[in-house]
Amino acid sequence: MPALMKLIAINLDCPDPLALASFYQQATGLEPHPKSDADFAGLHGDDGLFIGFQRVGDYRAPSWPDQTVPQQLHVCFQVEDLDEAEARVLELGASKPQHQPDKDKWRVLIDPAGHPFCLVTS
Repeated sequence: MPALMKLIAINLDCPDPLALASFYQQATGLEPHPKSDADFAGLHGDDGLFIGFQRVGDYRAPSWPDQTVPQQLHVCFQVEDLDEAEARVLELGASKPQHQPDKDKWRVLIDPAGHPFCLVTS
């Protein structure tokens, strides 16, 4: 059966689109969209995937694992080496919450705007 839908874009709310786009560009190697600006920035990959970052006034970061402010969405990135990838994104400005559900299979990290994301092995 052919796919009914193909994921082509993910957009994240944030207080500073250019800063968050820069974090993910450095972490993933995706190319910046040429029309990125202070209100909406984007990254695109050769496979057609687009990650957008949109400015939201009064942005409140998710409070994972506490659900006072729900995470609403999180993104997973496949990596070859968990320790190496974790060290790299921490160096770029991510943070690592103490709660790690299964640190041998995946790592939960928090991007500079507060969104949880996971690094997973294949």
